[in-house]
Amino acid sequence: MRQVAIYGKGGIGKSTTTQNLTAGLGRMGKKIMVVGCDPKADSTRLLLGGLAQQTVLDTLREEGEEIELDQILKPGYKDIMCVESGGPEPGVGCAGRGIITSISMLEQLGAYEDDLDYVFYDVLGDVVCGGFAMPIREGKAQEIYIVASGEMMALYAANNISKGIQKYAKTGGVRLGGIICNSRNVDGEAELVEAFAKELGSQMIHFVPRDNMVQRAEINKKTVLEFDDTCNQANEYLTLASAIDNNELFVIPSPMKQDRLEELLMEHGLMDI
Repeated sequence: MRQVAIYGKGGIGKSTTTQNLTAGLGRMGKKIMVVGCDPKADSTRLLLGGLAQQTVLDTLREEGEEIELDQILKPGYKDIMCVESGGPEPGVGCAGRGIITSISMLEQLGAYEDDLDYVFYDVLGDVVCGGFAMPIREGKAQEIYIVASGEMMALYAANNISKGIQKYAKTGGVRLGGIICNSRNVDGEAELVEAFAKELGSQMIHFVPRDNMVQRAEINKKTVLEFDDTCNQANEYLTLASAIDNNELFVIPSPMKQDRLEELLMEHGLMDI
């Protein structure tokens, strides 16, 4: 069983990418569980046809500790098993605690004992909090993919996430599998993200072009592959799924210092001197 965590700057498209990627793996016959690690609980919506998934924390608050696995784990597209961690009541507590509680509950209820090929963790934002770092800190995820674009702040965030991976790689087996470029149509975007990944010692595992088909599918509460598997964007997500399934390049990243990152951005025209 391969355990994979998807990180990236808030709003970069991690949840959309994760759901379309896992839909592609599902089409390849892989057995998958997706664990949403975001208090917004939107990591599985497209896989479940828009269903507002009951979160682990909400279920625990309403039902107490005695809950059944099928209360929090629902099958979606291609029988991908979906669970949402959820978060605390607004303004109370740490959202990262929801991830820790959810993964512990899934372990107790035997969710990981099934014959899974993949577990994906869709994790909120940057690695700035112990709770959100939990999938890599506790060795739950062995491979990390960072969703980025050719935008400056997306690459700043990706570099910071790489620092977190480097830190926890020293005590566990976590490795960076690559950068997924979720295109924002920035000039020279593919070349910049390729250069950025190379600086880390990694790779741009796939360039996902910007396509309005993604928004059309989301409006219809579906992944692109379920909405229209004949479109070009469906092929892009299948290619990404295949690249990850066949990936053999897993590294401890070498994050850049601020000066070098800014030099790289200037070399590719993103910053004025």
